[in-house]
Amino acid sequence: MKNQHSSRSKTNKHKFIFVIGGVMSGVGKGIATSSIGTLLQAKGFSVNLLKVDPYLNVDAGTMNPTEHGEVFVLNSGLETDQDMGNYERFLNRDLTGDDYITSGMVYKHVIEAERALKYGGKCVEAIPHIRDEIIRRFEHSAKINKTDITVVEIGGTVGDYQNIMFIEAARVMKVRHPEDVIFVMVSYMPVPSKLGEMKSKPTQNAIRQLNSYGVNTDIIIARSEVPMDHKRKEKIAVSCGVHTDHVISAPDIESVFDVPLNFEKDNMSEILMKTLHLKKRTNEKSLKGLGEWKRFADNVKAVKKGDKEVNIAIVGKYFNTGDFVLTDAYVSVLEAIKYSAYALKVNPKIHTINARDFEDKNGKLLAGADFKSLDKFDGIIVPGGFGESGIEGKLAVIKYARENKIPYFGLCYGMQLMVIEYARNILGLSDANTAEINPKSSALVIDIMPDQKKKLADGNYGGSMRLGQYEAILKKGTVAHEAYGAGSVLERHRHRYEVNPEFVERISQAGLVFSGTSPDGKLMEIAELPKSEHPFFLGTQFHPEFLARPLRPQPLFTEFIKVAKNKK
Repeated sequence: MKNQHSSRSKTNKHKFIFVIGGVMSGVGKGIATSSIGTLLQAKGFSVNLLKVDPYLNVDAGTMNPTEHGEVFVLNSGLETDQDMGNYERFLNRDLTGDDYITSGMVYKHVIEAERALKYGGKCVEAIPHIRDEIIRRFEHSAKINKTDITVVEIGGTVGDYQNIMFIEAARVMKVRHPEDVIFVMVSYMPVPSKLGEMKSKPTQNAIRQLNSYGVNTDIIIARSEVPMDHKRKEKIAVSCGVHTDHVISAPDIESVFDVPLNFEKDNMSEILMKTLHLKKRTNEKSLKGLGEWKRFADNVKAVKKGDKEVNIAIVGKYFNTGDFVLTDAYVSVLEAIKYSAYALKVNPKIHTINARDFEDKNGKLLAGADFKSLDKFDGIIVPGGFGESGIEGKLAVIKYARENKIPYFGLCYGMQLMVIEYARNILGLSDANTAEINPKSSALVIDIMPDQKKKLADGNYGGSMRLGQYEAILKKGTVAHEAYGAGSVLERHRHRYEVNPEFVERISQAGLVFSGTSPDGKLMEIAELPKSEHPFFLGTQFHPEFLARPLRPQPLFTEFIKVAKNKK
């Protein structure tokens, strides 16, 4: 192993930043990683962000959204952690499948290689084989992206058994290229209400835990409810062996869009460049990027201070986790709403409604369900989802929105249910349903694709849906065509069921317009009612929220918010 790397120079041209969490999860490693990438990109460097998830799932596709949050889909079709969405939104560009790694991917690759005798009969072990495969993937990501800097977020918290191997891989890279690898810890500094003082001991212990792995931290991002004073910075610096100015204050703020700008108050980009031995660059296009980001962040503040609001209801079922209500399952939808609303200079007030609240314990529609309460909303969104739970509640909400001219936007499952509702109540097909819920229905207006039937029969669920980027051809004179201002679009998919071609003509004749189709015309991508029938009643088979960016709002969301704003 020593000889293998003896010919390599001490300083590699490519730089790596490893971001590790301390004290507890959920302190904002993803946003911190995204912000680091944004700052370095603004300094003229090309950057790619890489997420490590230590779980043994090969990808995020099979995990429960109420436990893990949203499954974010890349152009390639890879199902990933929601942090990949943050990365794309902050960098304002698409990422690749090489920017995502799970323990499952690594172990699967090594075990398959062992079965194929690619290790020449050696005893295959975690070290060196698993560790070296991780290093190979880190370096491969940098090579494929052809970037100057790779920022790697290692999921979990220091001390977790699951992420030790990834930290070990990063440590070895630091040994091999000491000038090109640095470590950033995002840690939590609690301020107990009864004490009224910011406490640094948990972070000191987290740093010592990392030190025990042979890793020294270069920069500490101190998350807390309030800004960190200089005295605490000095205390952390002395106890953790870092420069005082390498302790970055990261207090709670109203908007995550301010995080990169907040980091710059502590000269984060200059510290990163100095620590990585990087020389300044002049790249007007990239420097302009942070200026655009600042204008966006300033606009958000101005809009929030104003009195123009738009009330949007999200009717889903992945809100409840124990005694708490979390919205992580729909984070891309929430962000897409915000970006379009801010662009239109209205403050989005987002309300979460559990579709199951309209049903009894048997999943039947409640006789006394109060749908009049929906009148107070300027727009309603039914996002993607799976399974039978909440379906009757959603269908009733869609019917009410259609009949009462409330702007409605259906995403994936939200479009499928929109078609079912229309078939039931306009075509009179009372048994209309989806094969996902009732495969014996006499009117399967939503059915599974033939190639998917074989996958399900074989028990092949992971990564087996229609995933990734596909083209849709738009029909002129429709809401979709007007919103996009183009004849075709590329959007990301994540679904297994489609509008049944056998019912398309009947549904179309009844008035529902399929304004977007696959290039061969076989798959229905967008359904809508004409503006003469409804101000905005539109659904997409794809997930437009995945391509919404702060500096580039998604056109359909913008049109939806525009109509909702006018309704108000």
